[in-house]
Amino acid sequence: MFFNKLNVKIKVFCLLSMALAIGVLSACGGKPLRPAPVEDRTAPAKHNQATESKEALPASKATQSHDANSSSGATSVSAAPTTADNAGKPGYYTVKQGDTLARIGLESGQNYRDIARWNNLENPNKIDTGQVLRVIPPGSPEDGTVSRAVAASKIPATPLGAAADKPAPPASAAQATSQVPTSAPAVNAIVVEDAVGFVWPARGTIVAGFDESKNRKGLDISGAAGDAVLAAADGKVVYAGAGLRGYGNLIILKHSNTYLTAYAHNQALLVKEEQTVKQGQKIAEMGNTDADQVKLHFEVRKLGKPVDPVKYLPAR
Repeated sequence: MFFNKLNVKIKVFCLLSMALAIGVLSACGGKPLRPAPVEDRTAPAKHNQATESKEALPASKATQSHDANSSSGATSVSAAPTTADNAGKPGYYTVKQGDTLARIGLESGQNYRDIARWNNLENPNKIDTGQVLRVIPPGSPEDGTVSRAVAASKIPATPLGAAADKPAPPASAAQATSQVPTSAPAVNAIVVEDAVGFVWPARGTIVAGFDESKNRKGLDISGAAGDAVLAAADGKVVYAGAGLRGYGNLIILKHSNTYLTAYAHNQALLVKEEQTVKQGQKIAEMGNTDADQVKLHFEVRKLGKPVDPVKYLPAR
């Protein structure tokens, strides 16, 4: 009896042990095994690559935006920028040390504001030595003249002796009139320069005349401080200021595409830039700014080149 109970207990214990073992094995089999932690040394490199790519993105976008703007052709400038390739070509000027845009305008016979516009200069006071500037309007002939090509009249070629073999048919009156030879038109005709009549800009006497060999580019006319300085011809004020060394208070008038006049050493300027003036109008008062005595220095410029004013003024 005792042994029977013991056997039953042993069987129950074995069954419980087996059940417990099965439960443990089941629990172990259902839970995934985790590997030992391993340091991933590739992660920082990936992070750095992503950071660099992100930082480069704005620059890439800016480049694409610039390329898109360039390819679209949209631009707000009025003329193509000049380059060093144009140095020495007619209609271009290479900036020298000490140059100002006003002086370049005087030397080229142009309004300095036009030169600034043709070269897309936002600040006319900022030009660099060696910079190449356009000093003629875009599209204008390089030599300042206009050539008109004249088409040659078309005359049918006639074989030699053909006129003798066949008599010419009688011509009607209208045909006879149209066949009257006329003077041949000139090829590459040059347009006559602008005709401008000048008057004396001051009443004083000439104390120094024009002499290109001595770099005297105009006339020095004596007078008293405050004497009237008159516009030599109708024109437009393209410069009024003291920005050209050696000229003092200066006025430059543009009379045509060919002629400028300059009035230097004034005591007072009575007109402003872009103002239109009439011949004989008082534009300044004589003075001695940047000069050793009271006088008017008067220049006539033809296509920017100084010429003797006496040849353009009426006899006194």
